[in-house]
Amino acid sequence: MEAPKPEEISHPPMDQLQGLEYCIDSNPSWGEAIALGFQHYILALGTAVMIPTFLVPLMGGTDNDKVRVVQTLLFVEGINTLLQTLFGTRLPTVIGGSWVFMVPIISIIHDSSLVAIDDPHLRFLSTMRAIQGALIVASSVQIILGYSQLWGIFSRFFSPLGMVPVISLVGFGLFDRGFPVVGRCVEIGIPMLILFVAFSQYLKHFQTKQLPILERFALLISVTVIWAYAHLLTASGAYKHRPELTQTHCRTDRANLISSAPWLVVVFPSISKVTISNVFRHIPTSMGFSLIKIPYPLQWGAPTFDAGHAFGMMAAVFVSMIESTGAFKAASRLASATPPPAHVLSRGIGWQGIGILFDGLFGTVTGSTVSVENVGLLGTTRVGSRRVIQISAGFMIFFSILGKFGALFASIPFTIFAAVYCVFFGLVGYDSLAFSASVGLSFLQFTNMNSLRNLFITGVSMFLGLSIPEYFREYTAGALHGPAHTEAGWFNDFLNTVFLSSPTVALIVAVFLDNTLDYKDSARDRGMPWWAKFRAFKGDSRNEEFYTLPFNLQRFFPPS
Repeated sequence: MEAPKPEEISHPPMDQLQGLEYCIDSNPSWGEAIALGFQHYILALGTAVMIPTFLVPLMGGTDNDKVRVVQTLLFVEGINTLLQTLFGTRLPTVIGGSWVFMVPIISIIHDSSLVAIDDPHLRFLSTMRAIQGALIVASSVQIILGYSQLWGIFSRFFSPLGMVPVISLVGFGLFDRGFPVVGRCVEIGIPMLILFVAFSQYLKHFQTKQLPILERFALLISVTVIWAYAHLLTASGAYKHRPELTQTHCRTDRANLISSAPWLVVVFPSISKVTISNVFRHIPTSMGFSLIKIPYPLQWGAPTFDAGHAFGMMAAVFVSMIESTGAFKAASRLASATPPPAHVLSRGIGWQGIGILFDGLFGTVTGSTVSVENVGLLGTTRVGSRRVIQISAGFMIFFSILGKFGALFASIPFTIFAAVYCVFFGLVGYDSLAFSASVGLSFLQFTNMNSLRNLFITGVSMFLGLSIPEYFREYTAGALHGPAHTEAGWFNDFLNTVFLSSPTVALIVAVFLDNTLDYKDSARDRGMPWWAKFRAFKGDSRNEEFYTLPFNLQRFFPPS
């Protein structure tokens, strides 16, 4: 038998992923781009609805308050996504609400001075203003680290080996939002998971007019089918005698979003109510029209500021910055772009800080980060086009204004989104381990994995990145407070937030070990020769194509 050739045994390292239909600056037809953008919007809805649904009742808010917060969050998400894709990293990333802010936000909600307020509506407004103030102050961390280029300088300590666990755990670390939520309504979640995998993977070669429609629009088709199925179960009375918790997770009419959302949202809040009433005085009230203001800065009132709240929120901002860094690098590979140079990464972090500032000014009840699930959608559709993400941002803004229609889509049961997350959180990585965080693992091709040093660093950082946050979660669930439980609330929030984040723990461990353990003689094993050419904007000729600012702004902001 003839000996195999070297190229038949292993695959050479490749800067860009293969098999993508559209990269960052190539675009599908307008019709296809609009459909793909709507698909990204539907996916972003999951987090945009889940976070306010969880937090607003704890703050004393009503269903009407919840609808307004959802609309505000979607509106600001659209603005932040447009700003990031135009002036930030320019990668096809959706900037959405983040769960990493939960610890400091819940700490604010349980602040004794706010809990003492008897009137629920007044308590909601006071709590919202306190969260706004903390977000506004904490946003300065990302703005300063970004625009001062300090984050870009710090990123020079990142090697391909060090970023493997960080990028991987951006997806792995969110496993509790996948199948555990699917299991709350298995008759909806399991069919959704099976149908989506079947369409996106097994039937992906099915084409209509040379368009792989099942692969490209697997999310849209499967969500529509299962949503209709869930509505049929609800309408037929299948959950009539089921436990209340089951009905909450399975029924399509329990979100109370459609009934609470207005038919029409006034676009110009400065117009007087008298003028608006004159315009619509001939509309019968039986049509159900309701007029509210479009989301605008300080709509809940003037923010209040507390040093303890702000310090706790700064930890969440720091964590969101780390998770976004991993997501940016994952998105660059799924968009067939080069890794973002240091100054581009800093620019993106700076704009994300401005996004968190907007969150605080508008009152979205949480901060922003890169949406991991939308990064995963780039992989399943094989479309990494920037234009598609910008169109999805347009849908976010449009449907946040047309409240009734946005609420219709937002009534999709959470279980359906959780089934999709089982694939997308794993798709933040694209090469192995059943699509599980494999973009991160794909960076291993640039390192020497025959090195015991590298095996040690990768294994320890990934294990601790999963194990330490799990300890914090279990401790919190049992004791109703985090392991850090001192008299200083801001200190507790800081530590509990940092160590609840898998990517953050992985970054701390991996970067420390990678830069202290035999690092002088291990540059090649760490993958530094491959990484070095992408650090500077002019290090690779393709960077100009992917990351140059639009409207000839590059001449005013030359790369450092």
